[in-house]
Amino acid sequence: MNLQFKRLEAADVERLRPYFGLRSNKTCDSVILDSFLWKDFYGCEFTVLDERAVLMQSHIGEEFEASLPICRAEDMPFYFDLMEQYFNQELGRKMKVIFADEDGVNALHLSPGRYRIEEEADAADYVYDAESLRTLSGKKYHKKKNHVNAFLREYGDRSEYRRLVRADRDLIWEFLSRWREQKGDEADIHLDGEAEGIHEVLRHMEVLGTYVAGVFIDGKLEAFTMGSYNPVDRMAIIHIEKANAEIRGLYPWINQQFLVHEFPDALLVNREDDVGLPALRKAKESYYPVFMAKKYTLTQN
Repeated sequence: MNLQFKRLEAADVERLRPYFGLRSNKTCDSVILDSFLWKDFYGCEFTVLDERAVLMQSHIGEEFEASLPICRAEDMPFYFDLMEQYFNQELGRKMKVIFADEDGVNALHLSPGRYRIEEEADAADYVYDAESLRTLSGKKYHKKKNHVNAFLREYGDRSEYRRLVRADRDLIWEFLSRWREQKGDEADIHLDGEAEGIHEVLRHMEVLGTYVAGVFIDGKLEAFTMGSYNPVDRMAIIHIEKANAEIRGLYPWINQQFLVHEFPDALLVNREDDVGLPALRKAKESYYPVFMAKKYTLTQN
């Protein structure tokens, strides 16, 4: 089958969004915002088949990598086979699938030896109990609560949590530039790709239906976060969270308030992966995940 792929653009979002709710998937890739955020970094392309499935691939230079078909679990083997035929016959190469979630891999029912299946530990998403992060109650969140209380004592009457709209994008961009400068030598190509993706999301906030909020202190934006919602799993997904690290308690404060105000009915919170960075891993572990949403790379033998 000669599949015709096109680059993902903002105009495609409304058409593609329903497909992302056809099955349970507890990774950050279960919503279209994640694909859109990284579409330019990974060269994300898609095609729609039979109004029952979306196939996506990444195309960077001469490299092609597939995603699992976006469809119902019972349809997964059929559309996976179509994608494999496309890779083998049209591209003349063996198929490689990246960021495959555990439920999706299980739905494929792959015969032994057909694919090499490797868990990507650094890509696993941290998933938390939403109510625990909204309340920060209990002994294990005592330090977080102390940091929040310290923030409120010093900045409570000087700070404001606010939902952000497209008209605020210049404020957000200026804040992100300051945050990027704070990182200094820690910044890498991944952060640059993320920044480009954020800028593209801010240009199309209304179309994407993303949740965006910030914390202002003395009228100045000092923290910014962006998320989306997976209704199938009642899961909030926090794609972006940046704050002035010099302000004690600001990170846990915006984390908590974002969930309280924008995701009051969420049962789970996905705060994405740690990309193998020890400091980020320590920060994510400090919120006590209830499980890790594993991801796998599938390479055709």
